[in-house]
Amino acid sequence: MTTTLATVFVVLLAMLAAFQLALAAGLPFGRFAWGGQNKVLPARLRVGSALSVVAYAIFAFVALERADITSVISVPLVSIIAMWVIAGFLALSILPNLASKSRHEKRLMVPVSLGLATLAILVAIS
Repeated sequence: MTTTLATVFVVLLAMLAAFQLALAAGLPFGRFAWGGQNKVLPARLRVGSALSVVAYAIFAFVALERADITSVISVPLVSIIAMWVIAGFLALSILPNLASKSRHEKRLMVPVSLGLATLAILVAIS
């Protein structure tokens, strides 16, 4: 079960990473992210989108470690703690998406944030 949860989590992160890469490349999807104020993100938010992809890669790596799909981290407690930190971060990330003035962002990112947070918690407790 943990393997399936971690795999779904990683797939969802990969989809979100592809979206963030599209934003970083200047594609006109800005109304779905970063407050929805810009159709095409300005440079500083494009950098933020690119950096978020790095964070998603780290999140995916930790989830794969926690689910014992990979075994790079030799101390299991490290992946357990890291997964809980990620779960907390993702749970908190729901709030700014809920607070967004962009209805497009709310419709897309609230369910994505909720799904990621839920999966992260399930992987953490597994």
